[in-house]
Amino acid sequence: MAAGAAARRDPEPAAEKRILCVGLVCLDIISVVEAYPAEDSDTRCVSQRWQRGGNASNSCTVLALLGAPCAFMGSLAPGHAADFIVADFRRQGVDVSHVAWQPRGDVPCACCVVNATSGSRTIVLYDTNLPDVTARDFERVDLSQYKWIHWEARNAAEQAAMMQRVERYNRARPAAERVRTSVEVEKPREELLPLMGLGHVVFISKDLAQHFGYRSAPEALRGLRDRVQPGATLICAWAEAGADAVGPDGELVHSDAFPPETLVDTLGAGDTFNAAVIFALSAGKSLQDALTFGCRIAGKKCGIQGFDGII
Repeated sequence: MAAGAAARRDPEPAAEKRILCVGLVCLDIISVVEAYPAEDSDTRCVSQRWQRGGNASNSCTVLALLGAPCAFMGSLAPGHAADFIVADFRRQGVDVSHVAWQPRGDVPCACCVVNATSGSRTIVLYDTNLPDVTARDFERVDLSQYKWIHWEARNAAEQAAMMQRVERYNRARPAAERVRTSVEVEKPREELLPLMGLGHVVFISKDLAQHFGYRSAPEALRGLRDRVQPGATLICAWAEAGADAVGPDGELVHSDAFPPETLVDTLGAGDTFNAAVIFALSAGKSLQDALTFGCRIAGKKCGIQGFDGII
C-alpha cells in the first residue's frame, strides 16, 4: 500500500465509554436447600457454592453479560476471598483497576440460604470492619472514560461528595460528554436519603417504600418524588407486581413482571433489574422500554441459579 494511502486511512474508532458501579463486593456462600430449615436443626443442602456478591458487584456482572464495558469501584482486603473475587471479576471482563485495597479489615461475607421450593433467599451478612471507598479514592477516577456512574447507597457523605464532583465535571462539558448518574437507595436509613436528591436516576426499593408506609410502587413514587432533583427519574420495583417509574415529564410508566415458569433463585434479582435498566437507558432507550427490559432480565435471572445464562 502506498504511503499516501496509509496516511489517509480512517482513524481507529474511539473506545466505547464505560459504566462504573460503586459500592459493595462480598463473598456469598450460597447453600441451596429443599425447604428453609427450622431453628436449631441439622439439615443437608442440595448444593453449595461460592459466588461473588454485593449489589454494585452483581450489577457489574449483569452489565458485562449484557455486553456493556464496565468497571467496579469498592473496597477489598488481601486474602483468599479477595483472590476469588478479583478472578471472578476478570472472568466476566469487569475492570477492577478502581478497587481500593484496604490495609485493615476483612472482606465482607454473606451466608445465603436459597429455598429451592420457593426461590426465596435469606441472607446473613458480615460487613462491619472494612472501610468503604472515599471521595479521595474517587478523585483518581478519570471521568472522561465513563458515560454512566451508579452508586449503591452506603457511606452517604463520601458518596455525596463523589456525585457532586461528577456534577461539577458535567457543568464544564457539552451535553454529549456529560456523565449520567444513578443511585440505589435500598436500606431505610435516614442518612442515605439525601442521596436521592443527587442522582439523575434514582432506584428505591420496595423495603424503603414500605418503611415510609407506601403500599405500592405508584404510591411510593407519588409520595417520594419531591425528594429527587428536578428532571430526575425515580424508579421502584415491586417484585411480582413489576416496576413503576416517573420520568422528568411526570408521567407514570409501568411494566408487569415476567416471572419464570419455575422460581429458582431470587438472590440478586434487584441488582439485575437495576443493571438492565441502566444498560437500556445508557443506550438511549425510552423509560418505558428500559423498565420493561429490566423486568424481563430480572425475571430470567429468577429462573436460574446465579447469573450465567440470563442472556
